[in-house]
Amino acid sequence: MSGMDLHLTVNGDPVVFRIEPGDRLAGVLRREGYLGVKIGCGTGDCGSCTVLLNGDPVVSCLFLAAQAEGAEVTTVEGLARDGDLHPLQEAFLNEGAAQCGFCTPGILLTAKALLDRNPDPTEAEVRGALSGNLCRCTGYVNIVRAVLVAAERMRGGTA
Repeated sequence: MSGMDLHLTVNGDPVVFRIEPGDRLAGVLRREGYLGVKIGCGTGDCGSCTVLLNGDPVVSCLFLAAQAEGAEVTTVEGLARDGDLHPLQEAFLNEGAAQCGFCTPGILLTAKALLDRNPDPTEAEVRGALSGNLCRCTGYVNIVRAVLVAAERMRGGTA
């Protein structure tokens, strides 16, 4: 097989994947078993393929895998630790924000990046951060509420 080795840390684990020039990060991650990375539109418009690359959200369907060499990648599979859901995942479940679930991994990762940068966002800031993630099931009321609830819990509140 031709190609090159891609060295990453995915969800805390060092990995090496064989890739071809032009491979997109979303396709490589899915091929390697990270099926929480969804490919929706394939044009970077829906945000379903969002992963965190060194802590920043990127639409992995447009991102060349080779550009990620040496990076730390977080997929939705990396949010839960030792069987415990991340506070965002718990809030999504409790607030009914998961809906069909197809867009949920990308939204969770975008929200995590927001809360890592800003642990006390306003509703407008949450809506702004999530503007690149499309949900076609209903609206964003439950999603935004879940992010705000998670933020409060992560700050030590009781929401």
